[in-house]
Amino acid sequence: MTSEEGLDLRIDELDYPFDDRCVATEAAEPRESARLMVVDRAAGTVTHARVRDLPRWFRAGDVLAVNRTSVLRARVVLQRAGDGRSTEGLFLEPRADGAWRVMIRQSKRFRAGDRLALVPHDGGPARDAIELIGRDDEAWAVRVIAAESAAGAAGSPDVQAVLERSGWTPLPPYILAGREARHEQGDDDHDRERYETVYADAAARGSVAAPTAGLHLTQPLLAELGAMGVGRADVVLHVGAGTFKPVDAATLREHPMHQERFEVPAATLAGLRAMAPARAAGRARIVAVGTTTVRALESLPPVEEWDTSRPWGGDTRILIAPGHRFRQVDALLTNFHLPRSTLLALVGALVGLPRLKELYVLAQREGYRFYSYGDAMLIV
Repeated sequence: MTSEEGLDLRIDELDYPFDDRCVATEAAEPRESARLMVVDRAAGTVTHARVRDLPRWFRAGDVLAVNRTSVLRARVVLQRAGDGRSTEGLFLEPRADGAWRVMIRQSKRFRAGDRLALVPHDGGPARDAIELIGRDDEAWAVRVIAAESAAGAAGSPDVQAVLERSGWTPLPPYILAGREARHEQGDDDHDRERYETVYADAAARGSVAAPTAGLHLTQPLLAELGAMGVGRADVVLHVGAGTFKPVDAATLREHPMHQERFEVPAATLAGLRAMAPARAAGRARIVAVGTTTVRALESLPPVEEWDTSRPWGGDTRILIAPGHRFRQVDALLTNFHLPRSTLLALVGALVGLPRLKELYVLAQREGYRFYSYGDAMLIV
């Protein structure tokens, strides 16, 4: 678990010099052509490769753990009836009363009772809308009004269907800002395909951001690993908007960690328990794809408490920082993360924070692309 000293980490220790030109505004094509920095902790070496070279660092008996959550088309472009005032919003999560929590830009310009049309990404006429009910912390509680009545509980609209036709891909703000600064148009249809992993489960659609380390993987690459004897372990953690929230507190201990829903299937629990002896003998590793997978696995109780006949899940606010004792993760495939973020603290817990900042300086010097659509790092 995370040590008390790790929580006392000063936020300025999570800072590093960054050149905005390193922000990737488009994903690598093809996916596995993204660059890969391989960090071998035991040998103290750094190797520059491509994601397609991943099998070089795996062996039979290893298990690749992935997050199969799927991305909601949660970003919405809004226009108020009457005066046509426009803004943007982000659907966050449903409430128990059937309403949804939605973050709305320039929210003070709107009031309860306002009806805002959802401007669809394809340029067609607005068909759906939301009605503002009242404030809910930093968000608005809204009622979704579907142009086409979709069958739902007690006649409620099918919000996922509404977002599929009227929502936009919830790209992180730094990608949208980077495109604007570089005068890049962007294509939402293309983003819908690329801002989703190839193994995402449509039945597990609930994230407002993609588990981006997995964006690099392809079915042929996964098949190649499987043919080598590398197993697979699935988890689901729905990524919330808090993943992008910078740490504004003076120390990690003072940061209100965001909450995310997760579930680890019974089959995954059984598989991980079965490989425990091989892990202990150094013959097998759990390689997590992305920080969200790490958060799900490290939120599990000790293995002796598992009931492998049913899934384990709930809400997690786990904060992983230097000093954390990893129980279910031996290696990590991850992207390059924002300064002053809890994600940077998590990766620093695995590789060492001073070493990680050295690697980030090297990555910028070597021309690696950063953040959600950027390149990858494998820590073994």
